[in-house]
Amino acid sequence: MTNRKSILGLAAGVALTALTAGAAMAQEVTLKLHQFLPAQANVPKLVLDVWADNVEKDSNGRIKVERYASMALGGTPPELMDQAIDGIADVVWTVVGYTPGRYRTTEVFELPFMMNNARAMSCAYSKMFDEHMADGEFADLKIVGTWVHGPGMFHTNKPVMMPEDLQGMKIRGGSVMVNKLLERTGATPVGMPVPAVPEALSKGVIDGTTIPWEVTAALKVPELVHNHTEFEGDALYTLTFVLAMNKDVYEGLSDENKAVIDANSGLAFSVFAGGTQADADGPARQLAVDLGNNIITVSAEDAQKWKEVVEPIIAEWVGEMDAAGKDGQALIDEARTLMAQCDADMANIDTYGPH
Repeated sequence: MTNRKSILGLAAGVALTALTAGAAMAQEVTLKLHQFLPAQANVPKLVLDVWADNVEKDSNGRIKVERYASMALGGTPPELMDQAIDGIADVVWTVVGYTPGRYRTTEVFELPFMMNNARAMSCAYSKMFDEHMADGEFADLKIVGTWVHGPGMFHTNKPVMMPEDLQGMKIRGGSVMVNKLLERTGATPVGMPVPAVPEALSKGVIDGTTIPWEVTAALKVPELVHNHTEFEGDALYTLTFVLAMNKDVYEGLSDENKAVIDANSGLAFSVFAGGTQADADGPARQLAVDLGNNIITVSAEDAQKWKEVVEPIIAEWVGEMDAAGKDGQALIDEARTLMAQCDADMANIDTYGPH
């Protein structure tokens, strides 16, 4: 009897050990994904959750992605890139320009009036990233995706049609380039991460902000200001984003798990992310329409006056890049060429979405 109990106990122990090992194998890695917007905002909901769900599914549960919204792991949005480098977070989504001056090559896509198609520009950004940035400015990170948002525009407490209408206004600028534009119009640029915009508007700290339509709903901007200025044709500006992973964490993955991350990285994901973000502009714009807000459209003809304002800004950027040993005009020409090629070839780019 004693022997039988011992054998049964041993068998049970082996079974328990097998189950425990199976559970450990089923979830080998937990990745902490950190970002600055509320979980219900468009990018977390429509882009980041899709990526995370796909990684979990494609790895058969070996990889779990924990999602931390609204800077839940601490710090401020400008610290996100360093959090990924230092391992405070395993993966971050952030605005590249929150760390100005560190990733200068990405600014070619933030130059005023460069963008009229977020998918094509995200495609060009991905291609130029591989060529010029992956082993350079971003060598200490594993970059999963590179993309831009839809047309950037003004949301203000009084109507803005022409550059001179901004004179004397305090405007939150979306990037270094936009801040330079604001300075040239006589406005005062105010730097702040996008989550700070609602409080700044409600308290009158700023008179307006530059953001794309899609994020206005999560920030309740159409309820705080009632004038919106969009541009026909080329967009006033856009911002560059990255989904960035700690390099040591990536390198420490098994080959099988690395393959999962790689399959959910690069061109197809970047085009999906940029396109999805831009597609969310329409529903958000409709909310402002439903509120009866004043939507101003600057015609392509009137936009020429805005383009005259930004010509020196572009020339200054080219000069700075040249001084840094990079051919600024060649980067602009390459970006424009790639955007046109991507636009023409979009049907042949692999699609990405929920698996």
